Amino acid sequence: MSTAVVRVEYADGIASIVVNSPPVSTITAAVRSGLGAAITENTGRSDVRAVLMRCEGSTYFSGADINEFSGPPKEVEFRELFARLEQLKVPVVAAMHGTVLGGGLEISLACHYRVALAGTRMGLPEVSLGIIPGATGTQRLPRLIGVDKALELILSTKPIDAAAALKLGIIDAVLEGELASAAHAWVRALVAEGKGPRRTGEMTVDPASATPEILARHRAAGAKQYPHRQAWSTAIDAVSASVTKPFQQGLAYESELANLTKVTPEAKALIHVSFAERETRRVPGLPADVKGQAVRRAGIIGAGTMGGGIAICFANAGIPVTIVDINEAALKRGLGVVDGTLESMVKRGRISAADKAQRLGLISGSLNYADLASADVIIEAAVERMDLKQQVFRQIDAVAKPGALLATNTSTLDINAIAAAVKRPQDVIGLHFFSPANVMPLLEVIRTDQTSPAAIRTAMDLAKPLRKTPVLARVCYGFIGNRMMEGYAREAQRMVLEGATPRAIDTVLENWGMAMGILAVFDMAGVDVGVHVHRSNADKYPPDPSYYQADLALFDAGRLGQKTSKGYYRYEPGDRKRHDDPEALALLAAAARRLGVPQSEHSEQEILERCLYPLLNEGIRILEEGVALRAGDIDVVWTSGYGFPRYRGGPMFHADAMGLRSLYDGMLKYRARFGPMHWEPAPLLKRLVEEGRTLADWQRAESQKA
Repeated sequence: MSTAVVRVEYADGIASIVVNSPPVSTITAAVRSGLGAAITENTGRSDVRAVLMRCEGSTYFSGADINEFSGPPKEVEFRELFARLEQLKVPVVAAMHGTVLGGGLEISLACHYRVALAGTRMGLPEVSLGIIPGATGTQRLPRLIGVDKALELILSTKPIDAAAALKLGIIDAVLEGELASAAHAWVRALVAEGKGPRRTGEMTVDPASATPEILARHRAAGAKQYPHRQAWSTAIDAVSASVTKPFQQGLAYESELANLTKVTPEAKALIHVSFAERETRRVPGLPADVKGQAVRRAGIIGAGTMGGGIAICFANAGIPVTIVDINEAALKRGLGVVDGTLESMVKRGRISAADKAQRLGLISGSLNYADLASADVIIEAAVERMDLKQQVFRQIDAVAKPGALLATNTSTLDINAIAAAVKRPQDVIGLHFFSPANVMPLLEVIRTDQTSPAAIRTAMDLAKPLRKTPVLARVCYGFIGNRMMEGYAREAQRMVLEGATPRAIDTVLENWGMAMGILAVFDMAGVDVGVHVHRSNADKYPPDPSYYQADLALFDAGRLGQKTSKGYYRYEPGDRKRHDDPEALALLAAAARRLGVPQSEHSEQEILERCLYPLLNEGIRILEEGVALRAGDIDVVWTSGYGFPRYRGGPMFHADAMGLRSLYDGMLKYRARFGPMHWEPAPLLKRLVEEGRTLADWQRAESQKA
């Protein structure tokens, strides 16, 4: 039997069901149909003594088709298919490789035996999407390894490797060599031993793995890990049912809970972000035949914190990188920080000592720009000064080979002006990494008015080996993320001048879901960083004498944040815990008196509205101006780079969820109170409210035009 994606091969009494569904072997409708036909063909055959199921390509089943998530529930189809697979009268063996996630692991649990190539990773990430493993996973896995271990895997959402899966009892063997031949040999040995089916659906759960103490521990950990979310708790309910309910009743309960989770705001938001992250790499209007340049060697200008972090990104990707700095002391200090960062990864078990040595071997230092002549990409990571960056680019231009990508890591400056300093502006682009660069997943890619399609493609493709999520933007002050940050942070600083405490502001934002309150962020990044940016871009701000003056008051007093042990908060040596500081409050109050800022009380609702409304409004303005390609791109920037809660879907998704009318009315409310300088609704917001449309409606219409 053979279909477009599934074929069956027979040899040695073994029926090998082979799935070829590139690129990542999702369990699509076509795959399910092909598998169903293969099962039918092998039901009752006397010449078949075992069934082996494997996938071709880079991975075994990577999960269900996410494109089906927003449609009618498909779990019934999965359960019926898995039941037919499990009820075959001969042993069924899943042979896994690559990354086996979600439904991919669940279909394996329906097989009687499981083997995997060394290095295979497997897991159940559904809770990270606001749903639960709904294709029999919550009932089969605890029957195989117990409730305690099953919940550890499901709630962590992180994949484990084949060695760990073997230890847990999820798989029966770790294979070496070529998958098809190694798996076939393993199945032949299984048949020779006379082994028959071993069905997880017929197993029982060890009650000792689900004591009240164990369940309470998981609930406490889940509440801490997933504040404001539901799926983790629902997953515990479903897995716990495997102890008390017969298999079929457990499946019915799982189905009921799975369908409930799929329609929650949490799931809709998380699935939206997941889709949006996949979409960012698609660039409308970029010619299909444009190819990016392969990046085999990189160069970085500046051995500071950002330059060193970017260098680690390249070394992690196996790409040799040369860091150039202005003097030996700065270079030595920077390379020392790189060594320390990699050593901390060794101590945390993230990499081995051998990994560290290999990565350090890919990073070299130099004081000579000529050593960048062979680089395919050169990234400038110097101080945020236009004159300095233009000077650096002129020096890069003199040594870089033809076609090399010339990138700046600027977070605010006009890249068109930087490109004007070189003779090949078509090769200039912005690559805005986020600190710490070796950790944060976001990469803003900023095209200038003259950036070539090939340079754009090279930059977007480079994000993959660097393990970054790229978002393409056009040039404007602050691009997407930092431009939207202006109003968000402006109101936080204004409110502390009005008498709110930093603790009050940050607590409201963190309780709402932000990873860190904005004033604590300033302390972590350095209060001086914001002051320097605002001083160098003073011409771009409105004539508001109180604009970002809280930062300036602390800066003038030498309070630069964590690095000076005092900023908006006070910090003890070696401890990042925030302590309220009367001295900071006195400085802010004095600044307010000097500026004539009236004092007021601030409810939690006002704090949240005044911080979020300008953020959402500016995002809509950015969208209308074409700075961002899509509303989803804005959401990815903020969920990946600025700590916006994924379970709220990002700023643009949240604007639709709360209702554009509510946002518009809120902007008008504060405009009436403070005037139009900072509170004028974006034209697109006003128009959509008048038309009764959402941002999603507008985005669909715009996509049809492209």
